Amino acid sequence: MSHVLRQQSDHPLDSEETEASAEPDRSPDRSMRIARALLLVCVAVVAALAIGFVAFAVRIATAEPPADPHAEGIVVLTGGSARIDGALHLLAEHRAGRLLISGVNPAVGPEALADTVGPELDRLMACCVDLGHAARDTIGNATETRDWADGHRYRSLIVVTSDYHMPRSLAELADVMPGVELIAYPVSNPDLHLADWWRNGDAFMLIAREYAKYLLTVARQALSPMAPPVSNLSGSG
Repeated sequence: MSHVLRQQSDHPLDSEETEASAEPDRSPDRSMRIARALLLVCVAVVAALAIGFVAFAVRIATAEPPADPHAEGIVVLTGGSARIDGALHLLAEHRAGRLLISGVNPAVGPEALADTVGPELDRLMACCVDLGHAARDTIGNATETRDWADGHRYRSLIVVTSDYHMPRSLAELADVMPGVELIAYPVSNPDLHLADWWRNGDAFMLIAREYAKYLLTVARQALSPMAPPVSNLSGSG
């Protein structure tokens, strides 16, 4: 009798152990599914970045200034003498009524800057050019340009900067001046060989750095409010 009772009392435990051992362990399968999903996400992100980079590089390498640009004002973002020369020649051709040179060293005044251009442009420097001293980077260029354009009530601007710098410049300017028409006037430096970016290491790295900055600009704009006004302009008129 006691033997029978022992068998009856042990039977439920044996049944539970059998069911537990029969139930499959699904945690490895779940981990594999998560790993595969993460891998697919990573591959998709890398592919999107690569495609975006190629499109960005082609955009820069094929950038051309418009044939007949006209606007109310011109802004040139400092960073090279070719940019300023190009902007001054646009002003001399009456493409716009006034020019802002944004991001000028505070120690540089109109007279010092006039010494760097040809004598035929001296008159323009004296009458129709404003110097912006507040900007220290592209974000500062944008806010400085916004203040200048608002002061003159301009609703259209020709934007002069290097071809590789143009996408980020337009993004910054459009962010703070959504109602202003921006006409890109890219300036190319043939020494950079940007047309051969896929086989020129220096050109490839320059565009890659600028692409990274551009992506950071887009992300920052999506997460932050509009920058406050900044004004530190000097010039004639």
